[in-house]
Amino acid sequence: MSASTPATPTFPQAMEIAAAWLGHWENGELSDEVLADRVGELVASLDGARGFFVVALTHDAPLMDRLPEPLVLSLRQAGDGVVDLTARNLAMSTAMALHHQRADDQAQQARSERVSRRCTELLRLLEPMAVKKRLEVLMAGAGGSGDDVAFLDRWGYDPAQRRSIRAAVLAVADA
Repeated sequence: MSASTPATPTFPQAMEIAAAWLGHWENGELSDEVLADRVGELVASLDGARGFFVVALTHDAPLMDRLPEPLVLSLRQAGDGVVDLTARNLAMSTAMALHHQRADDQAQQARSERVSRRCTELLRLLEPMAVKKRLEVLMAGAGGSGDDVAFLDRWGYDPAQRRSIRAAVLAVADA
């Protein structure tokens, strides 16, 4: 990583780093290739990856809407950790979109739907077999069995939210 970036950043540090890099990228101060290299280093750790995705998926910057090829390659190379976080973010943002819809909070609903859409697009570009395996686990969890039941229970998602998650998982394959 760059001289000012800790080798293994904490989650808050990773969020700060990712926000700074996105700003530099938006201002044309970082090329797609340099950004991809730096993101690749950041997502090598769990907290780094979590921090990057919190910022990149929710930020108004167009990065996750246009996904430069060097960034896609870097995220693919990062492997199963990126696939897992993206699948979890898909589930959480999908469930929260329904929560916000019920609360008649259209602004928050739109933000959650944007995160869900960005996750869907990224999952379509990551390593297909890893995505397929991870989404099968998520689909089973949303249906009440398997390893993701505890994850979905921890967030308190109700049956309608779990149906929405299943629909979002199926939408990944609809390209």
